[in-house]
Amino acid sequence: MSFNNGQAPRNDFEKMKQDLDKGLKLLGPFFIFVVLFVFGYTSFYTVEPDEEAVVIRLGKYVDTNPPGLHFKIPFGIDNVIKVKVKTVLQEEFGFRTKSTRSRRTSYSSRNLDSESLMLTGDLNVASVEWAVQYQVRDPFKFIFQTSEPVRNIRDISESIMRRVVGDRSVTDVLTVGKVEIEADAKVLMQEVIDKYDMGVTIISVKLQDVNPPQVVKASFNEVNEAKQEQEKAINQAEGAYNKVIPEARGKAEKIVSEAEGYAAALVNRAEGDVAKFKEVLKEYKRAPRITKKRLYIEAMEGLYKNYKNLTIIDPKVKGLLPVFDKGGK
Repeated sequence: MSFNNGQAPRNDFEKMKQDLDKGLKLLGPFFIFVVLFVFGYTSFYTVEPDEEAVVIRLGKYVDTNPPGLHFKIPFGIDNVIKVKVKTVLQEEFGFRTKSTRSRRTSYSSRNLDSESLMLTGDLNVASVEWAVQYQVRDPFKFIFQTSEPVRNIRDISESIMRRVVGDRSVTDVLTVGKVEIEADAKVLMQEVIDKYDMGVTIISVKLQDVNPPQVVKASFNEVNEAKQEQEKAINQAEGAYNKVIPEARGKAEKIVSEAEGYAAALVNRAEGDVAKFKEVLKEYKRAPRITKKRLYIEAMEGLYKNYKNLTIIDPKVKGLLPVFDKGGK
């Protein structure tokens, strides 16, 4: 009886050992599957078409990989940071665009005068709102060259814009100088970013809105209206000038042309008379008497052509009475 009692615990222990061995046999493949799954999952990564991946191995930069499927050392040895390099990013100054699903753009009502108010070169104040669009050129430099790249870009942009606006008059800033301001600001921003080697390319600088401060906006609008009236009057005067002066010049050129034509006609006529006189003189030298008589007759013919009711008679004829027709001719 005591032997049976001692045998029962031993059998139970053997049974438990067998169950444990059986469980370990089942758990082994599962554990291996989990390890292989984790290894495969953490060994490969995909880079999207608009991204590049910076690979950091134990805290040290290794490589920058293009879009596609890539291998990395798992279990946290390789760390991958993906950066969008094809996307054009934008920073706004003096205004904020609300993220909305509607097609119509809406803006935040926050007061951002600390960003937009600037002192111009003629010691006036202008409210300048603008946006900077940029692209990441080198992901590694963008991540590690500065601790806060976006903050740095904003600081550089604001500093450069204040500098560019400060070199111009308020009238230039508010009217015709916007395109030049955008171009100058873009060039200067890129120079500073390249100096700090941030791996960023400035795509564009766009002035969103430029206005005088609200407290003087009404007065400034009146000044602008006066200047517009001035420009209108100047344009009208220039239009009248452009109409009258060409017309006067045309008349003057016409008179000069007519005078030149008349002078040329006189010269030609005189030259013709001279040539005719020379011919007559030549004939006169050959036969003076005949030439003299011919010239006299031609002169009388030209003179008497002007008289319609004229009868010429020989003074030697006596007692001749003129006979006129009924018409009095």
